[in-house]
Amino acid sequence: MSPAWIACVGLAAVVLVSRGAAQETLYNGIRLPSPWPPRVQALTHASPPMPPYLLSPPGVVPIDVGRQLLVDDFLIEHTTLTRTFHLAEYHGENPVLKPDKPWEQDCAMAFSDGVFYDPKDRLFKMWYMGGYLKATCYATSTDGIRWDKPSLDVQPGTNVVLLETQGALRDSSTVWLDLEEKDLQRRYKMFRFLIEEKEVDGQKKKGYRLPVSFSPDGIHWTEAVANAGPCGDRTSIFYNPFRSVWVYGLRDGQKGVGRTRRYWETPEVLTGLPWKGGQPAPWVGADDLDPPRDDLKTPCELYNLDAVAYESVLLGLFSIWRGQPANRAKPNEVCVGFSRDGFHWYRPDRRPFIPVSERQGDWNWGNVQSAGGCCLVKGDKLYFYVSGRKGVPGSRSSGVCATGLATLRRDGFASMDAGSAQGTLTTRPVRFSGKHLFVNVAAAAGELRVEALDERGELIGLFSRANCEPVRADATRVPVRWKGVSDLSALAGKPVKFRFHLTNGCLYAFWVSPDASGASHGYMAAGGPGFTGPTDTVGSEAK
Repeated sequence: MSPAWIACVGLAAVVLVSRGAAQETLYNGIRLPSPWPPRVQALTHASPPMPPYLLSPPGVVPIDVGRQLLVDDFLIEHTTLTRTFHLAEYHGENPVLKPDKPWEQDCAMAFSDGVFYDPKDRLFKMWYMGGYLKATCYATSTDGIRWDKPSLDVQPGTNVVLLETQGALRDSSTVWLDLEEKDLQRRYKMFRFLIEEKEVDGQKKKGYRLPVSFSPDGIHWTEAVANAGPCGDRTSIFYNPFRSVWVYGLRDGQKGVGRTRRYWETPEVLTGLPWKGGQPAPWVGADDLDPPRDDLKTPCELYNLDAVAYESVLLGLFSIWRGQPANRAKPNEVCVGFSRDGFHWYRPDRRPFIPVSERQGDWNWGNVQSAGGCCLVKGDKLYFYVSGRKGVPGSRSSGVCATGLATLRRDGFASMDAGSAQGTLTTRPVRFSGKHLFVNVAAAAGELRVEALDERGELIGLFSRANCEPVRADATRVPVRWKGVSDLSALAGKPVKFRFHLTNGCLYAFWVSPDASGASHGYMAAGGPGFTGPTDTVGSEAK
């Protein structure tokens, strides 16, 4: 691997990895170091090192969990294909949620908060900031585009589900629909950062709290913990189902780096609380590969990080702060990253994944930030909800705050591409228990064929390129078949390499499913229509 490529990936930190025994082996074969989380010596703005699992991947990679995304070289032994990273596209009807109620006072934005699909009620559900720093409101949708604000009984006649009182202000909040929770009274979880004014020695001072609340329906909330521990504003939380831990991404600040994140994990949402100041490990920040704006030339900082399990990786949405102009709201925008161990992030494409608009008057002229849950799966597309601020020309003020939608092809973060000259991609040895190979491919004007090899690179029986039925399609779930072979069951449990031969096409992902439906058994981020739980167990039956 070239030094230039190594310089463009990884974590903006110097990581001290123990040489001792592994603490844990993950679903993908990665062995975690001990102690865990890794002890970070210093967060810096220097070009980051490569994540350890890319420097030393497992000898055989288990691929039973989820679609295998080609966002890095973790699965790739050799290729002549070219990797292309893709950006989300804004929906034409934005903003899809805007302030139109008296209590919203020009603010109806998901400031993290959460957007999830509830399979029980078959509804998209959104929690958002209603009224700047005032209340948490609730909206529902059947299609993810047109949203209803129901009249509820919490604040009668409104869609408010939590109104801050006694002078408290809510900053960012995270709401999580926990489909693995067995206690239905705790099915929904809320973590919010509160700013409170208190009198100390006769003087008024600001205080901060991070309470944890539960709800059976996402509407009626009960506070369970008054304060999870010390942290800064814009703190956010996510659940990592690959390791069954809740992860607090705690806003921190470090001289020379600015806003950063500290890491705190707990296997049960209330255990390990509260932490003490300095206990959470330094985690991640922006670095020199995050380009400053030409008009500001300010070193970038990490304003926020929302994350979620998507298929076989953790997806991270990084809100990058690029400076504060004197005459417009913050031009924060959302960039994307990936993690295969839950701590080290790979961010090879530093372009804005979901940008601010540079056109004054647009709903997202200022401060675009991600929603909790990150994305939803709707058919062949991923839905990303973001907040945006219209701003006030000549001022730093936010102006009207609304929520918009951006979309991406399912698995479409990166593709491995070939032109008219045939290219190949050979995987590292992988192991699976399924029987049916599927691909996400765009090759309607080209062709994809696949062959299976043993660890030595020798062809296995009838699983040859010549015997493979050519794939000429543009679809996110396409079966790969060989003549005279019913399935891949003869190869299950054995180390196998797949070699993909591609012309005039793009390969986004591959996976081996136990089902002819193509169910990936990977995680579906914040869910979507047709899925019955946190993972894809339905394949082609999802709508």
